Amino acid sequence: MKGKAIIFSAPSGAGKTTLVKHVLNADLNLAFSISACSRPKREWEQNEKDYYFISEKTFKQKIKNNEFLEWEEVYNGNYYGTLKSEVKRVWEEGKHLIFDVDVIGGLALKDYFKDDALAIFVEPPSIKVLEERLMARKSETSETLAKRIAKAEFEMQYANRFDKIIVNDNLEIAKTKAIELITRFLTA
Repeated sequence: MKGKAIIFSAPSGAGKTTLVKHVLNADLNLAFSISACSRPKREWEQNEKDYYFISEKTFKQKIKNNEFLEWEEVYNGNYYGTLKSEVKRVWEEGKHLIFDVDVIGGLALKDYFKDDALAIFVEPPSIKVLEERLMARKSETSETLAKRIAKAEFEMQYANRFDKIIVNDNLEIAKTKAIELITRFLTA
């Protein structure tokens, strides 16, 4: 089966992962596309559930072997990407894919899947709110916070290249909007 692809992209802290988890709990025949990354695993994350955590050396070898649909060095030495084998795995299960990826990766996936993809940009109400959300995670140093805010400002410039934009200023409204958009796309 060749399924469809739902792509959620946003600056870090905008709420895309929360929306993806909500959508996965709906009865929409979706499976999460697990991205590969070379960054260290966070305390609460699980390998092969949240990400395929691999070394930078292994990641670079997979790039050379053309094993990715898309990949990017998001921060210095931290690579993220979508393995071709992951897409195959989900489609063999007879499900549609849902992606939780950075903005550049989301655009690359949209370009790859074309009309078989719905690309959704999750926008924070403001950079100030985004900064507050990131600080509330308590996982950022002042240096990593500054990098994420700078990257967010850059990524927001790409919002209009996505099929749909959800402004996440009210989580319940954003959840409802996400389900509506995806249901419409999958049943079209």
